[in-house]
Amino acid sequence: MSRIGKKPIGIPGGVKVERKGRCIKVTGPLGELQMDCHPRIKVKVDDAGGKIVVENKRPQDRQNKQLHGTMRALIANMVTGVSKGFEKKMEIFGTGYNVKEQGGKLAFQVGFCHSVELVIPKGIKVNIDVGATRGNDVPARFTLSGTDKCLLGQFAADIRKIRPPEPYKGKGIRYADEHVRRKVGKAFASGAA
Repeated sequence: MSRIGKKPIGIPGGVKVERKGRCIKVTGPLGELQMDCHPRIKVKVDDAGGKIVVENKRPQDRQNKQLHGTMRALIANMVTGVSKGFEKKMEIFGTGYNVKEQGGKLAFQVGFCHSVELVIPKGIKVNIDVGATRGNDVPARFTLSGTDKCLLGQFAADIRKIRPPEPYKGKGIRYADEHVRRKVGKAFASGAA
């Protein structure tokens, strides 16, 4: 049996959880999220006790064990998302690199001959702290925030994929808490023979 799956999920104040068949709908101060549960997993909502319990019908089945923990984690993320929300901080390193928000899109200038534009998904807010890099020391910084953790993580990964950080100078787009392993460049021999 999954150890994570067995833990009940606490329902904080101001959050309402409804279950209709396999669909679970979570409403809170920051918004509303819904998801269809897998038919092998049973979800019980206890409003009186203020908790959600995820049950596994067949704990000996390997796939059921995997789904048990996954469903519990997804529901817990929905509850956290509508009550507190999630955020991802990102940085851009590289001379002349910058980011702008224009008309529901993020436009990146990251060393290509053209700017790269990404449409901001519905439900995600972008806050640009520093729009352009200043030398190699001060990076451009922006924060993505939203209620849906899966959507937020995927959008952040799509942004990072535009120009992943390279190991020699560290130029590129990265998460704020990401450590980039650096490599030493080629050492040229002195011309003496």
